[in-house]
Amino acid sequence: MPSQKEIRSRISSTISTQQITKAMKLVSATKLRKASDAIVRMRPYAEKLKGIMANLQDSIEDPQLAVYFQTREVKNVLLVVITSDRGLCGAFNSNVIKRTRQILTEKYAEQSKSGNVTLLCIGKKGAEFMRKLKYNVDATYMQTLTVLDAEKAFELGEHVLQSFRNGTYDQVEVVFNQFKNAATQILTNEVILPVTPQVKSVDAKKVMVNDYLFEPNKVQILQDLIPRSVKTQIYRAMLDSLASEHGARMVAMDKATENAGELLFSLRLAYNQARQAAITREISEIVGGVAALEG
Repeated sequence: MPSQKEIRSRISSTISTQQITKAMKLVSATKLRKASDAIVRMRPYAEKLKGIMANLQDSIEDPQLAVYFQTREVKNVLLVVITSDRGLCGAFNSNVIKRTRQILTEKYAEQSKSGNVTLLCIGKKGAEFMRKLKYNVDATYMQTLTVLDAEKAFELGEHVLQSFRNGTYDQVEVVFNQFKNAATQILTNEVILPVTPQVKSVDAKKVMVNDYLFEPNKVQILQDLIPRSVKTQIYRAMLDSLASEHGARMVAMDKATENAGELLFSLRLAYNQARQAAITREISEIVGGVAALEG
């Protein structure tokens, strides 16, 4: 059995750890409120963009727009992998990394073997892990989530669009955690380039009104709208990931605080048992000494 001194030391360190985890939970809860508000405000805008594109997609056969919809032979792939900069958030990062490795070994096995897959890692954890596995990692935008704003996200989106337009990559896919609530994150991967036109149902075609007036014209509107939509998808994925990270960390720290409380209970019980055993032993030694003197 450990000595009383050792148990007291463990109790002290556990209390310190519990205070840290409790503080981290409160910090994550505060950040989660801000991040969840941001993604809730962002989603209607992203959905509206999709709706507008659906109304204009009858112009996608225009040669000036073909580059965004062109389905090429997939030789070079860009995977945008969104993780966090810090750990202590449960399985948040490991789930993204596992999904990324699964995509690399199954969906893009041939491209991966030939070294034609680039991982654009947003977040230190994903970049560091993938570098250890010797994957081709682009860490240019690794710290974008540190202070996330639309300008930085759109700059990254423009880089992705330009790489696709000039033929550097034939397909772009993003892997991230979609935020549902504080306790639930939905692991998601979706192809953002080439753009896939939405398939309209027969009923939707009947309901649509075709007497819109477009200024300047459909093609010029789509020339601005399609890149904006792709950038918005990337920004939305980053906001989703940020909110998911804080939710996962809050839950993880709450569980850690709870576990620390249970450990403290066990340690204090063990300390009391050791203390009682020591007192009993001392009494026995005293009684034995008195009996020896009397004898």
